[in-house]
Amino acid sequence: MTPEEIGLCGCWQVLAIRRETLDLCQADAKPTVEVAYYASSVTRAERDAEAMCALVRGHWSAIENGTHYRRDVTLGEDACRVQDRNAAAVLASLRNLANGIYELEKERERTSVDTLKSWCQQQTFSSAWPLLKR
Repeated sequence: MTPEEIGLCGCWQVLAIRRETLDLCQADAKPTVEVAYYASSVTRAERDAEAMCALVRGHWSAIENGTHYRRDVTLGEDACRVQDRNAAAVLASLRNLANGIYELEKERERTSVDTLKSWCQQQTFSSAWPLLKR
């Protein structure tokens, strides 16, 4: 099928990536299969299937090693025992906000602190509020 046939005009490639996972914590676990679809405006001449798969792996690697790592390890998201879904969503948003503000401050060279955790420990409401207005 072409991208136009499935309603994705302007799209040059559609990738279907099959992922097979196995829960290593369960001795008798059976593999689960998931198919993920990606649409791209990059042509085959620009990136072949192997290069597109490398881009997808790189994207997920950056997420796992970037935001996800910071939220889990630095901000203790996995250790958080909040059970209310709405409260958990609010906390996740606040963690993302803190991460985003830190990254902006670092990019703009407005902080010399080199870790998110150290930066968060230095913040107070009165120091963080002006950062939200910028």
